[in-house]
Amino acid sequence: MLAGLRGQLAKTLVVVISKSGGTAETRNGQLEAAAAFQAAGLDFTKHFVAVTGAGSKLDQTALAQNWLARFPMWDWVGGRTSELSAVGLLPAALQGLDIQAMLDGAAEMDVVTRHTTVGQNPAALLALMWFYATDGRGAKDMVVLPYKDRLLLFSRYLQQLVMESLGKEHDLKGNVVNQGIAVYGNKGSTDQHAYVQQLRDGVHNFFVTFIEVLKDRDAKTALEVEPGITAGDFLQGFYLGTRDALSEKDRHSVTITLPDVSPRSLGMLIALYERVVGLYASLVGINAYHQPGVEAGKKAAGGVIALKLKLTAALKADPAVHYTAEQLAAQVGQPEATELAFKILEHLAANKGSGVKKRAKSPWFKSTYRAA
Repeated sequence: MLAGLRGQLAKTLVVVISKSGGTAETRNGQLEAAAAFQAAGLDFTKHFVAVTGAGSKLDQTALAQNWLARFPMWDWVGGRTSELSAVGLLPAALQGLDIQAMLDGAAEMDVVTRHTTVGQNPAALLALMWFYATDGRGAKDMVVLPYKDRLLLFSRYLQQLVMESLGKEHDLKGNVVNQGIAVYGNKGSTDQHAYVQQLRDGVHNFFVTFIEVLKDRDAKTALEVEPGITAGDFLQGFYLGTRDALSEKDRHSVTITLPDVSPRSLGMLIALYERVVGLYASLVGINAYHQPGVEAGKKAAGGVIALKLKLTAALKADPAVHYTAEQLAAQVGQPEATELAFKILEHLAANKGSGVKKRAKSPWFKSTYRAA
């Protein structure tokens, strides 16, 4: 992506978003971007803004380096539920979206999802549908099919919102429950061909969420692909036809209908799903707002980096010695990590400049590695 901006960096703004500032992926991207600006002879600090918690590592860095601007976010709000904070609103504003309209739509949804009568509360209805469709234990996956190109990324957003929030090992009482709902999808109708065949005729382990948008392009720009029929008419036909084809095989679905894809509608849609996740979590008795599995993954990644440093240090200490992965893992005192050591060494050997050279042998686990 940075390579594609050559010659354009002088007028490029970089938004670095991290609640804590300690997320490695974000930090690495930040350092890569800064290096690209420096290589182009530009002061990156005049192009960087931070969206982060007050006092975080990122906030301290931005302050110390005098970045262009800093935008705060609440430290008690998770990233997946931050779309309607500076996390999502700043990028939206930079793309020309009416962020006040997004907030207005979310506020309207907030009102209607506080109804204590289930039939008047769309979030409660949808949460109950999830419970019914999955037997309250994630027995079926959720396939999301939005019928609008501009909602292409919405299924990915829902993937994180739902799976990170609901994928929990323990309930609120500490019992092992292994809860969650798997989410996947793409936009209809062009991309649905990748899996609708299986949805209709294959294993019945899912329910579908259709997102229908009523408003097509303006009449002035709408193209008639057949006499009296526009591409938007066909899109509705594909949606309704797919829904009926699935229903014929007793495949369940839910339809969410939007009047249009406007900032207000997007704000309502985001707010709706945030409420649904919270209500469903209450139904099944889990905490939707922590992510111990994510933290475990980060901790494990740190262990991999630590092992990599040990392996390269051991190779440099004896540059003339050829080690197998098994021998080197034992050499650094982690014989139980032989497979992990092998994966690390293979990666190093495949990259020039890593300081590691491989001598391939058969069978593969007899291959050796030494300092280059």
